[in-house]
Amino acid sequence: MVTAFRPVDLREALAVRAGERTIVFAGGSDLMVRGRSIYGGAPRFNLPVLMVGHLPELREITLDGGVLTIGPCCTLSRILCHEAVPSYVRAPLLGMASPPVRNIATLGGNICNASPAGDSLPMLYALDARIELRATDRIRTLKVADFITGPGRTLLKEDEILTGISIPLADFSRVYYRKVGTRRANGISKVSLFAAAKLSASRVEALRISLGAVAPMALRSRVAENMLESLPLEAVARRVDAVKDCFASLINPIDDMRSSKEYRRTVAFNLLENYLCNLISEEDFS
Repeated sequence: MVTAFRPVDLREALAVRAGERTIVFAGGSDLMVRGRSIYGGAPRFNLPVLMVGHLPELREITLDGGVLTIGPCCTLSRILCHEAVPSYVRAPLLGMASPPVRNIATLGGNICNASPAGDSLPMLYALDARIELRATDRIRTLKVADFITGPGRTLLKEDEILTGISIPLADFSRVYYRKVGTRRANGISKVSLFAAAKLSASRVEALRISLGAVAPMALRSRVAENMLESLPLEAVARRVDAVKDCFASLINPIDDMRSSKEYRRTVAFNLLENYLCNLISEEDFS
């Protein structure tokens, strides 16, 4: 039997977290799999479950001053349908799971699950997304890239709840997202790449590149980004090898049942090359 708390509001949820060790449960699409029994019985959890997916304070989406704030318990389906969410934020979410799962899975859950193959994470890393963590006596904010410390590991404290995800928006001219997996959706990523560029006067004004599923966490190379920014577009393709060198020491994939580390490494470099060599074209990658 599983002990569960279902608070009426965020204040009560935080009080529960302050008084007892719990597992925070939003949509449960990851947690139910993690706790499943090999014998087909009900999932098992080693701590009481704190249900928060129904709390209205954690289900809002707002746009203010160029910053998109998404409640951690917003389902992927709700985010995809919201008019304030730009297409480049939607892109990786469209490739996550199946439509029924997107109706229960949450963005906060994908972050807190901290899987190296988390589909939203390259986008959140590239866009410098931040999260708000709240306890009864404090509020703190962190970059998503700092919050996740390893596979399945985060800086969430036992008395805290993730209460907001903030994404600074920008006018990107070229957005690229590719997920390589067994299926386009409803499959775990073997490799993914999210990139966004702002172009002006045939030059690269700003560039963000993040890879997923090729290291213990999603990764970026600020050195590579700085190398390409301010370049004329026609010069970008000549820097492909240098960009690969910047990522070479960061890419550290594993062998598992879905793919080999050599395959992941090769595909990651191919995706980088494909993006950079075609950046000058008018193709819409999103």
